[in-house]
Amino acid sequence: MVSEERFEFTATAKKRLIITLLVGVVLSVLGYFTIGSGDHGSGHGGDHSEVVSDGHGEEPYAAEDHGTSEDYGEEAHHGSSPTVKRLLSNLWINNVFFAGLAIIGVFFFAIQYAAQAGWTAGIKRIPFAFGNWLPIAFVLMLVIFMIGGHDLFHWTHADLYADEGGDDIVKGKAAYFFWPLEGGAFPAFWIGRLVIFFGAWYLFFRKLRSLAFAEDLEGGTTSWYKMRSVSAIFLVFFAVSSSMAAWDWIMSIDVHWFSTMFGWYAFASWWVAGLALTLFIVVMLKDRGYLSVINENHIHDLGKFVFAFSIFWTYIWFSQFLLIYYAHIPEETVYFLERWKDDHYAPVFYINLILNFFFPFLVLMTRDAKRHTRILKVVCPAVVFGHWLDFYLMVSPGTVGDNGGFGFLEMGLILVYLSAFLFVTFNALSKAPLFAKNHPMLKESLHHHI
Repeated sequence: MVSEERFEFTATAKKRLIITLLVGVVLSVLGYFTIGSGDHGSGHGGDHSEVVSDGHGEEPYAAEDHGTSEDYGEEAHHGSSPTVKRLLSNLWINNVFFAGLAIIGVFFFAIQYAAQAGWTAGIKRIPFAFGNWLPIAFVLMLVIFMIGGHDLFHWTHADLYADEGGDDIVKGKAAYFFWPLEGGAFPAFWIGRLVIFFGAWYLFFRKLRSLAFAEDLEGGTTSWYKMRSVSAIFLVFFAVSSSMAAWDWIMSIDVHWFSTMFGWYAFASWWVAGLALTLFIVVMLKDRGYLSVINENHIHDLGKFVFAFSIFWTYIWFSQFLLIYYAHIPEETVYFLERWKDDHYAPVFYINLILNFFFPFLVLMTRDAKRHTRILKVVCPAVVFGHWLDFYLMVSPGTVGDNGGFGFLEMGLILVYLSAFLFVTFNALSKAPLFAKNHPMLKESLHHHI
């Protein structure tokens, strides 16, 4: 007979997270007021005057002719200072990253039911608790956009949609942002999608949570079958909404550039980070005497997930990069030139590949490594941070350009968001059993062996 387990969110743990949050606030404030005063190029994207050959001996292509704010009216020259833009950019990076972790937690939970997986019966409530961050992420996302959307998203500038002197490329995308209003007005369609996505995600999360709690009380298979049906519907909606969210929240920052693989790319980054964070929390809970139903075989399987999907993320990254590299179309290559050749981002470009591919690939290659908790306690945080850097590279070059950097401000905001996210997660875990003792497949999980 399996006894129920409940996580105790101790006063000591709460205190540590609050202290971490306060340290993050102090670092953020310190970083904000110590950012070098020598930054220049407050226009969107900074200095993008990189000249790119078209590869055919014709007139070279200047990146600043396609997508910077300098050429699109006087309005684009105004706006917040580089320091404020860097703050807004980092707030946006963290909110997008942790909002992704929240919905990925629900995705992990749902896919186990849709696939009728039994081995995760004792694990899936850990990532599912991430979903409690969704309403907070929604409020933060909306507030940050209302305050700083004009600095973060070039397409919000009304002069781009003028009949004369406007930007034909951006005008062609106006309906996607502003429908049913005119280009340059309130972005009703963009905001509408934001509300619909978060609203639907949270409703699915609440429905699955209520069914999970009912399973705790009632047992049997009734709630399990209902969760399987709800999960299948959620996964269809998630497949569409997560990709569109990536287009809206990240890809539209570089409004002149697009990639048909971008939805998959953002999902892969969120997914690996979510798996690594889940594995790290599972290992830490095991060390503290929780999750008696979890053994080294479950940990090994989660380790294989982190290993395998790190390769999957690399496959998507390389496929997107290679398609753009060999096509050598100037409007596409400028995206990577801003990240690959710029002194601010080139080091992060390579660190991103090291942390997200080479490090987990080489360290987790052996069977023993996936079962060795000391190794996992190093690899998992590195992977989570590595994918934060991935989102940093997706956002910063298009929002702050040459005014970007990595210092106290970035470190502080990471600590603020991470400690708040973990506080919400652990608080949610303490409100319900860590696993469903009445789960119809719990016995299969108990005998899981690989």
